[in-house]
Amino acid sequence: MTQTAKVVLVTGASSGIGEATARRLAADGHRLFLGARRTDRLEELVEQITADGGTAVYQRLDVTDAADVRAFVSAARERWGRVDVMVNNAGVMPLSPLAALKVEEWDRMLDVNVRGVLHGIAAALPVMRQQAGGQFVNIASVGAYEVVPTAAVYCATKFAVRAISEGLRQESTGDIRVSVVSPGVTESELADSLSDPRAREDMKAYRSVAIPASAIADAVAFAISRPAEVDVNEIVVRPAACAQ
Repeated sequence: MTQTAKVVLVTGASSGIGEATARRLAADGHRLFLGARRTDRLEELVEQITADGGTAVYQRLDVTDAADVRAFVSAARERWGRVDVMVNNAGVMPLSPLAALKVEEWDRMLDVNVRGVLHGIAAALPVMRQQAGGQFVNIASVGAYEVVPTAAVYCATKFAVRAISEGLRQESTGDIRVSVVSPGVTESELADSLSDPRAREDMKAYRSVAIPASAIADAVAFAISRPAEVDVNEIVVRPAACAQ
């Protein structure tokens, strides 16, 4: 258990990396404020964390709605008086070739993966500046470093997350830390959103060496556990057996 409990907000906490991160950070003694659209899953998660001795509450959250994200951050601050860490985790991954022209899916990725992160920053940054401290942990992907077929738009959104994070880091005066955690192939529900047949088949082979979401949660826990003068900027976590 950590010696310094922090107030940590996690978006997309109802499954996958978000859920694993919530469990890990609660076990470390942090106070969790969890958001996602599927409140039934959040309720179950909070009940389990509480039963295990952790501290967590939840609120329905749609990261594509800036007002909703502001309300989420405000509620956390009202409950615990501060916001120490904002984990911008919510994301979608409906891969397809560009020629498939799935414009609605492209728009959805831009809304969740990019605007969702920006909304999180816009809501939490003023609070962190006022309290003279805080940390953003933005979940990107190995897709922030490379582009593969069927993933052009998804990779573009993750390149954007990395660029936004680096810009935020450079604009910080040192009291607000910025970390990017980039998972390789990881067990999650993201692949369930694939509507393109080619992308589904490619993903089956790609996910044969997937690592558990807890491995990414460990990276998040490491980043926020460093002393205030240490800023862990980028962590890439891949399966040992994966070349990409």
